[in-house]
Amino acid sequence: MRAYRQLTLAQLRIFARNKQVLFFTLLFPIILMLALGSFAGKGNNLSLTVGVIDSDQTAASKDLKELFKKHEGLKTLEYEKIKTGKEAVKNGDIQLLVVIPKGYEAKVRNEKQAFSLSVYYNEKNLAASELGLTVVNGIIDQYSKDLVGYTPLVTVEKVGIEAMNIRYVDFLVPGIVAMMIMSNNMNGVAGQISAWRERGILRRMQGTRLKASTFIAAQITARLLLNGTQALLVVLIAHFVFNIDVAGSWLSLLFFIILGTLAFMSLGFVIAGVAKNPESAGPIAGFVTFPMLFLGGVFFPISNMPDIIQPIVKILPISHLSSALRETMNLGTSFLELGTETLVLGCWLVGGFVLASYVFKWE
Repeated sequence: MRAYRQLTLAQLRIFARNKQVLFFTLLFPIILMLALGSFAGKGNNLSLTVGVIDSDQTAASKDLKELFKKHEGLKTLEYEKIKTGKEAVKNGDIQLLVVIPKGYEAKVRNEKQAFSLSVYYNEKNLAASELGLTVVNGIIDQYSKDLVGYTPLVTVEKVGIEAMNIRYVDFLVPGIVAMMIMSNNMNGVAGQISAWRERGILRRMQGTRLKASTFIAAQITARLLLNGTQALLVVLIAHFVFNIDVAGSWLSLLFFIILGTLAFMSLGFVIAGVAKNPESAGPIAGFVTFPMLFLGGVFFPISNMPDIIQPIVKILPISHLSSALRETMNLGTSFLELGTETLVLGCWLVGGFVLASYVFKWE
């Protein structure tokens, strides 16, 4: 027990003394989360801005402008000159420009004469332009029906359903936690163990009464403390900066942090056993971890990936770890409902340590 405690403290001191370790294991993921969360945190919200030019300046034209301003899905800006409005469309400041021509009120009063309003849009941003045109057409169509007193036979009853508002930053934070767990335990374990082997530290440990199980238990404990601290820091910073809360159980979150740590540690020991020296351990770990950053649902939803790689993605440990953390933090899913994620991570854990027992070398 004393050897286990001393090895654990020694490993924690190594983490604390190495400034690069502190930066890349603690600060870098937090900086990445803040940067991506700030720039793309509200990326799921589509804003439509419409410019209006009132060349008529009458009561009728003001009524029409009020309809645009009252619409919940539009932000309305007023311009005095058509040239200025067109420049705003070209620059992307607004998606549409509606021009109310001079003589608008007189034409409205003449119900026998139909006329058109000019609407300018950006041809290079068709998605937003088409959506904006649909909204504007709906406003004008309803306004025209009200002018002539038209009563439709069939109407639409709007029934809203309150759904969960999952922002990109809500999706991102659990992925950052999963990325840290993977990086710390695959890159960190592989590099450190291979370096100790080359320097003869492992050989000297083997010559003592130290058991392999004590050595591995100390590594696991130290890295669990590191990963737990990281996860807590990320969640706290995300809470204060982006107003993110853990919807599910903290015990479930802790369970998956422990399970993910063990699964990726086992893979780190495998890489440490395969690598002949510290110089080769880093590239091997990078070769394994780098594709998983993009295929494991850390930054992008797995469902958006091509069908041809879906079978591969669904067996990666990082995809199930990020999914379990996301379900727990964002949706509050019960631990009992995450059996698939638990089973897959458990298989990687057992399979990794079994393989590591065959390839691991003390010298």
